[in-house]
Amino acid sequence: MRQGFFGRFETGIWVLTGVHLLNSISFAICIPFLALYLYQSRGLSMTQVGIVMLVAGLCGAASQMVGGWLSDKLGRRPVLVVSVGIRILFFSGLTVLIGVSAPIWAIIVVYIAGRAAGAAVRPITSAMVVDLSPKERLTETYGLLRVGGNVGFAIGPALGGYLATFLPYAWLFGVAALVSILTFCLILFFLRESFHGANEQVNLRSMFSVATDRTFMIFTAISLLLFLGAFQLMSTLSVFTVDRIGFTTAQYGLLLTTNGIIVVLFQYQMARGITRLAKPTALILGSIIYGFGYLALGWIESFTWALVAIAITTVGEIIFSPTALSVVGELSPRDRRGRYMGFFGLSEMLGISGGPLVGGILLDAFPTDARPIWGTIAFLSFASAAAYYLWGRSRRTTSSMGIGTSA
Repeated sequence: MRQGFFGRFETGIWVLTGVHLLNSISFAICIPFLALYLYQSRGLSMTQVGIVMLVAGLCGAASQMVGGWLSDKLGRRPVLVVSVGIRILFFSGLTVLIGVSAPIWAIIVVYIAGRAAGAAVRPITSAMVVDLSPKERLTETYGLLRVGGNVGFAIGPALGGYLATFLPYAWLFGVAALVSILTFCLILFFLRESFHGANEQVNLRSMFSVATDRTFMIFTAISLLLFLGAFQLMSTLSVFTVDRIGFTTAQYGLLLTTNGIIVVLFQYQMARGITRLAKPTALILGSIIYGFGYLALGWIESFTWALVAIAITTVGEIIFSPTALSVVGELSPRDRRGRYMGFFGLSEMLGISGGPLVGGILLDAFPTDARPIWGTIAFLSFASAAAYYLWGRSRRTTSSMGIGTSA
């Protein structure tokens, strides 16, 4: 049974799973606590923190598109090696800048540049999954990678929260740099190329060629709406639970660890199970459960209740995330997979960065009442569920690619 499970996937898939694991650890050790640092130690308002995250996301979105585009032209592996190498440099830079209490603008500039470099990794690894995995097992394979990534997200925040109790915050970025060096070595020595580049001339105009795919563009726009509500764990939740509710940073880290543990335990089995559902049905279900989880945060009375709310949200995540990537993989032609993944990453990065801006504005607008904050965030998820329903109904009548039927 064990041998059969490991033999079910290409060696490259297991290496990519390791890359996701280490990338997640390096990110989650330090970045979730950055909003607290900027807010509590450097005096920025939550709206200002949200603007910083938004700008970082815009740069990261552009980086994802460029990274995916270059991987279609030059091959996946060289672009991946360069991206991780640059990320090491920026983690090291933040270690120094935060350690010497450098001007806030310098820290923000380096953070934004580092986020951009790291963002280029995602579309390349996602395209490699489609290169290496059979179409009928895409959802399952993305589920496996998410398990690896969320092992990292389970380890990272807990480790970061623990280290923050006795180490200066700057040291967390130093640890992240060391983990990124391990990622670099894993790619350099163990990951083989899955696509050696396109024969076509890939220019700036061709980078946006995916915009002519109407079905894909509508799907990406709906996903952006969901991502604006879904990506609140890294900034809005940290300030809300620690500054407003009074949880410790270690307790906040445990909330993120709970999210990661649930994904690790149930993501793969869930990914295999939801292949029986039509893709739009799985997207709708995941969006609705996301919404109920965030809605529950508006009535937090204890740490236990916060754990329950995060658990509900995580169920929505493990249904939605592999399904969405599977849809993108099915829609993308082989020689444009990097660009499709990069363009989809645009909506994801805008959500990751625009979400904190939305959350920051809500936190500043409602300093004493949590219900409008989390009710508004939940509404975004419910609205996206309705939009996925309409998208799926349209696909059932017009698509010849099977997106409206079971995978």
